[in-house]
Amino acid sequence: MSVYEVNTEIYNKIVSNENFKKQKKYMQHGEYSVYDHVINVTNTCYHLANKLNMNIDYDSLVKGALLHDYFLYDWHEKSKYHRLHGIRHPKFALKNAIRDYNINEIEKNMILSHMFPLGTCIPKYKESILLCCVDKYCAVVETLRGNKVIKKAKLIFNI
Repeated sequence: MSVYEVNTEIYNKIVSNENFKKQKKYMQHGEYSVYDHVINVTNTCYHLANKLNMNIDYDSLVKGALLHDYFLYDWHEKSKYHRLHGIRHPKFALKNAIRDYNINEIEKNMILSHMFPLGTCIPKYKESILLCCVDKYCAVVETLRGNKVIKKAKLIFNI
């Protein structure tokens, strides 16, 4: 089985965006920033999809995974805007993703449904289901682990 070649232009456009880079200063799980988390989730989704030889849209998988937590604020700060973060942040992430990128229906569903069953949006694509599962797995691993695991993503995506 050959590894799918990710469209690095899509990946590089997102990770080089100044708003996307802001995620480095917001903490997500344990010692992981939102930036670290989304890179980790993207890397894990990509490798699992390849390992399972999934027939999916890999460009949408990468784009949706990178943007699933694109809410661009520190959810740990006390604010009326941040209340119910776990339920509301997918909508904020989608709004920001639409503003900064051209988002297709798969990517929209990936972003909105990644917190399922929390929230009301149901994953309806294979890419969405994969992201939903991998995001939860990575959140647990990141919360419990003290070291960084984005080195593999740096090698794959040349960052």
